[in-house]
Amino acid sequence: MINAISGTLVHKGADSIRVENHGIEWEFSVPARSVDAFGRVGDQTRVLAWLLHREDQMRLFGFPAEDERTVFHELLTVEGIGPKQALKILGGIGAADLERALDSEDLARLESIPGLGKKTAQKLVFSLKGKLPSSLPPRPGADADGPHEDIVRALVDLGYERRKAQDAVRTAAADPAIAAVEPAEREREIFRRAMMALSGA
Repeated sequence: MINAISGTLVHKGADSIRVENHGIEWEFSVPARSVDAFGRVGDQTRVLAWLLHREDQMRLFGFPAEDERTVFHELLTVEGIGPKQALKILGGIGAADLERALDSEDLARLESIPGLGKKTAQKLVFSLKGKLPSSLPPRPGADADGPHEDIVRALVDLGYERRKAQDAVRTAAADPAIAAVEPAEREREIFRRAMMALSGA
């Protein structure tokens, strides 16, 4: 599996780039708003890759940052959203702005993305609200991922909204009683308490 390709940026298009690596020139389809993030022609660059491999075609999609590629992956989980449309969505809105629009159910902002209609915007909110990996600046006093990110991800995988999971984990970890728990069992106890809080137990 190709994770990333580093090399010389030799071409920039409206929504594509080409990178030369040891005599091989790789072409990537990229979000239109991210083209400049790869640098100027002639610069050394690194492209995070996703390969579309079908019987009738092979196509590389490229991203300048991990959060953008992760959001692309999440968009592909939405029924009816394929790689081309996912790329167009990211070409019309940044990962952080998309997360804000989904979490606030800002359909007007989503519908302003070229090619995205009301029904698709509603489907995105229903499918992805609270589930995107947070690319927003952290709250004061909080880490971007946090010291208990594995617990948050486990809760999100169980179907809880990411923001609610983060709040529940943060609250559980801040309980003074947690400090008395054996270090080897502390993470499990935080997970248990967060689960109870989220389930209303």
